[in-house]
Amino acid sequence: MSAPAHAERAHALLGASGASRWIACPPSARLTEKVTEKRSEYADEGTAAHELSEVKLQQLLIPNNSARRKELETALAEAMVSTYYGPEMENAVNDYVDIVAERFLAAKVRSQDAVIMFEQRLDFSEWVPEGYGTGDVIIISDGVMDVIDLKYGKGVPVSAFDNPQMRLYALGAWQEYDYLYGIEEIHMTIVQPRLDSVSTDIVQVEDLLEWAETVVKPAAALAFAGEGEFKAGEHCRWCKVKGNCRARADENMKALEYEFRDPALMTPEEIGSILFVAEQLQTWAKDVQEYAFGQAKSGNKIPLWKLVEGRSNRTITDKEAARAVLEKAKIDQMKYLKPQDMFGISDLEKNIGKKELAKLLDGLIIKPPGKPVLVPETDRRPELNSVDQDFAGEDFDING
Repeated sequence: MSAPAHAERAHALLGASGASRWIACPPSARLTEKVTEKRSEYADEGTAAHELSEVKLQQLLIPNNSARRKELETALAEAMVSTYYGPEMENAVNDYVDIVAERFLAAKVRSQDAVIMFEQRLDFSEWVPEGYGTGDVIIISDGVMDVIDLKYGKGVPVSAFDNPQMRLYALGAWQEYDYLYGIEEIHMTIVQPRLDSVSTDIVQVEDLLEWAETVVKPAAALAFAGEGEFKAGEHCRWCKVKGNCRARADENMKALEYEFRDPALMTPEEIGSILFVAEQLQTWAKDVQEYAFGQAKSGNKIPLWKLVEGRSNRTITDKEAARAVLEKAKIDQMKYLKPQDMFGISDLEKNIGKKELAKLLDGLIIKPPGKPVLVPETDRRPELNSVDQDFAGEDFDING
């Protein structure tokens, strides 16, 4: 591989991946500096997907001599024996590779001298002390630069629009390559293939530099010094001390001071505010519970609470042996065996292949309209022009 393995990337105090947090809450950078966090299985899975994608992209888009081709074939074989490799990863990575290839082709159309680079270390320390990150893909052609990032996770949708991580990558790439290519416009793209999501934010260089000077630079200076005010918000989701942060607790306790009355007596404006409060409190409560559980498991007792054995369900230790016993007893099979059933679409795609399944079942797979969901008005999805009869019998949900 041309760059250090994805999992071996060093992490800066003010790294791009945590920018949304330290820009909004500068002192959180130093507060969490010494807090170790166990690497998750999801992170390892994402690493495997990134390493597989880099090999495939280099095979597809870069001219290689015979020695390099052999190196890449070996790297591909190693990636495909990963614990996390399977049909789903193969399909998702191929989708991502296709998108990158399309962007590179578009760049080639603009200029035959278009260049593409993978796993580039990007230095944006002019605005962020010791600030650097690693960009998955950089494409430059005729004054236009593409910065493309793979997000393999499917738990939380991530958008490229106004994304501080992508903007910092763009700053670092512009700083590195502008003197060679005269970059005027930057296209920042996040590909989240397992959610069928591709988002691109386009920014002019002068606007990006203004953001860097007026927003990033002051926040980064405070964060590096461990100064500024703690501020709770959406960025807390990614904070290593989200479960026991005093500022977040104080903010949520303020919400509890709201005088909850009979909803029938409240105005629509009051209800709208309470929905935000309720969602915020649910998330905070879950984070506090997870922190407390982790502390208790480590032997740090939480006053008024204790660890106990939870409820469990009975299970058959050897189903084949149990089936043999029931057959020998001449029990009717209908009493202990379920009839065969078809796998769901996700499992069918894993077993057969996404494109092959779509071809075989063309016309037999549909995506019906989603159940109506109540979300904040800042959500990018178009508003439904609803009337009561349109959704008769439907359950509504605020978790969309």
